Amino acid sequence: MEKCSKLAIASILFMTCILCAPGVSGDDGYDLWLKYSPIQDQDLLEHYRSCISSVMVQENSETAELIRNELNRAFSGLLNISLPAGKKGGKNATLLIGLPKKGSEIQKFTDPAILQNLGNEGFFIQSGRIGGRRLTFITANQEIGLLYGTFHLIKLMQTGESIDSLHITSIPKIQHRLLNHWANLDGSIERGYAGKMIWKWDELPDKIDPRYADYARANASIGINGTVLNNVNANPEILCTSYLKKVAGLADIFRPYGIRVYLSINFSSPISSEFSINGNRRGGIGNLPTSDPSNPEVRQWWKDKAAEIYQYIPDFGGFLVKANSEGMPGPMDYGLTHADGANMLAEALAPYGGIVMWRAFVYVPTVDPDRAKRAYLEFVPLDGQFHDNVFVQGKNGPVDFQPREPVQPLFGAMPHTPLMLELQITQEYLGHSTHLVYLAPMWREYLDFETYAGPPGTSTLAQIIDGSFQHYSMTGIAGVSNIGDDRNWCGHFFAQANWYAFGRLAWDHQAEPEEIAEDWIRMSLTRDKSIIKTVRSMMLGSWEACVNYETPLGLHHIMQAGYHYGPGPAFAGAPREDWNSVYYHKADENGIGFDRSSTGSNFTAQYHEPLHSQFDNIKTCPEKYLLWFHHVPWDYTMKSGRTLWNEMCFKYHTGVEYVKEMRVDWASLEGQIDPEIFEHVKNRLKKHEEDAGIYANTCVQYFQKFSKMDIPDL
Repeated sequence: MEKCSKLAIASILFMTCILCAPGVSGDDGYDLWLKYSPIQDQDLLEHYRSCISSVMVQENSETAELIRNELNRAFSGLLNISLPAGKKGGKNATLLIGLPKKGSEIQKFTDPAILQNLGNEGFFIQSGRIGGRRLTFITANQEIGLLYGTFHLIKLMQTGESIDSLHITSIPKIQHRLLNHWANLDGSIERGYAGKMIWKWDELPDKIDPRYADYARANASIGINGTVLNNVNANPEILCTSYLKKVAGLADIFRPYGIRVYLSINFSSPISSEFSINGNRRGGIGNLPTSDPSNPEVRQWWKDKAAEIYQYIPDFGGFLVKANSEGMPGPMDYGLTHADGANMLAEALAPYGGIVMWRAFVYVPTVDPDRAKRAYLEFVPLDGQFHDNVFVQGKNGPVDFQPREPVQPLFGAMPHTPLMLELQITQEYLGHSTHLVYLAPMWREYLDFETYAGPPGTSTLAQIIDGSFQHYSMTGIAGVSNIGDDRNWCGHFFAQANWYAFGRLAWDHQAEPEEIAEDWIRMSLTRDKSIIKTVRSMMLGSWEACVNYETPLGLHHIMQAGYHYGPGPAFAGAPREDWNSVYYHKADENGIGFDRSSTGSNFTAQYHEPLHSQFDNIKTCPEKYLLWFHHVPWDYTMKSGRTLWNEMCFKYHTGVEYVKEMRVDWASLEGQIDPEIFEHVKNRLKKHEEDAGIYANTCVQYFQKFSKMDIPDL
């Protein structure tokens, strides 16, 4: 009863906020892609009304009630009609939603082979003349599948698709589809650019902000089924009983939406605040002098803590761990391995079905001078030593979410350890929430990257993380969230598209960026075809433009120190060498670029053939990675016929020009879209253009000091 009442209260508060919110005449972006704007096309409107005239949701649960509420909201907004969903019967319904219970209409209409393949989250939608009448039905093996199917049907209507002859089977390709919130307990967000975190720890669990249900609803609409609530640089206090009760309050809200909660943990949590390690204070919340995973008392501490967590949160997902990275404690402090630390936690969680996500973002200088090589060198020797409920979670590239990187070679090199892909939705190195950068094309490039760990066509990054190549026992993908407490959630209206795109690709990594962009525009902005064409074009080229005005031709890590916003190619004052920009571009009078070939750090050897040879040879290395793998002379002739120097200048120039064109294109839409959204994006694009020019000019002028060549007239 307590959980039901919390959900009911959240729903009431949500409606109250919407009805009483100031400034409702404009679109402030709060409703994301779920705003359900009225359909203006009369033929389409009549089509939907003729297909759906009565609704029956046959289940009786919190999730079923969410489905009813969503349908009521969608039909009211899209079709301007009221179609309350019934709970029993269904013989006269034109939209029927339910599980295939024995003897039910849905069971009679559904091929058992389809149901067998749906798993726990997949859904099946069929429409047409069924059982002697016009009928659309949605079924699944579990109620969460019904919710996903409902959102899919609504999306078809939002985007103007016909629904009179559907036969849709949809099954997620990846099991664990998570958002990672780098949120701190004080309300700040590391690498967050949309305000403070949305979790109000000081109010939980007694006061439930309606935004929590809105957050869960948005995630469920795109198939996200897990959320890590706190920063990977974890404060041990999150595991205190008082905070676990707060986490349980969020879990209660998220559960009907199919979302499990996870926590980032600090490896030194068992240590008393009175103790320190190697002179560094790493106080935890326990009463032990050590967090050594080989210590029986430490192992028992984690087992006891796991038991307490599951007492409050029976469906708790597990732990995300950053260890022995950037000063965070870990098993290597005790001469042990990542596997030793991960397995200790895995043993504590295993009785409850929990998992460990052990991050591979590590770069200890003693392992190898080239930071890009270190994850591979630390983790590949441990392949097969991790317990079955442990993921090794790797970033898409070998350095750190740069505007463009080759794929992390760890993927395809650990066939006996499930690898989880970590992407960054928040734009840490891509202009924060100021720049309009649509990330789906970037993620598509990574997902399609052929690792050659197997025969060609069998071992792309996508085929590795979905388990189809190496048959992992579990599969996962995580996105570092760009969500904050700004009214529009993401700071920039267009940044919402990246949250949306991550969910779509996590569910189906074969979805095309063009299709995702068009769906998002239709759902979030407009259904006008000419406007869609303009906006889609802006979005699809925005990532490549950002690469060009920031880090073209394989340059990387030349951003402003600490803040990671503007350019900082000259920076050389960091406390460690591999935090300096000059460490990465190595510009001198002879050329520019990091030699990672066999004549340099030999990072290329971490890739399978033919990539090894292709990347190792300056003549065959793709130019988009050229300065990543090679130190290239300034007068080197590129495929365009230009020298390297002129090509760099050209890339910087074209990146800025693209942003200028985006401003012109957006200005042409004035009066055709919501004025509040228009002004918001207009102002962002003005700053975006200024920033792009500063980034390009700063880098060109700095590198000219080494090339000693004229800046070409472009």
